[in-house]
Amino acid sequence: MPYLHHKDDCAVENILSMISGKWKPAILYELFQRTMRFGQLQQAIPFISRQVLTTQLRELESDGIISRKIYPTVPPKVEYTVTELGRKFEPILQDISKLVDLFKEGNK
Repeated sequence: MPYLHHKDDCAVENILSMISGKWKPAILYELFQRTMRFGQLQQAIPFISRQVLTTQLRELESDGIISRKIYPTVPPKVEYTVTELGRKFEPILQDISKLVDLFKEGNK
């Protein structure tokens, strides 16, 4: 996990950077529900481009948050699933969602 190699960096910033961005929370939300293929993720998150989805999946995989399983078929079949480490982010993202709801209620 590249974010944790720098001893001088703030650990909280490092962890948050692993799941930050416009699309990573949406990708994780979908993968928390079930294992999915690339096309299924693209259908579930329709406004994300193929290039951005590919980049975000690679980053999540390199950080150990998701895993990618390649089946030796023609055409290749690839599935993405949340790892044990990735599951630890689920309650964090749920809490952030609750904070958003509280923020919306407070601004009515």
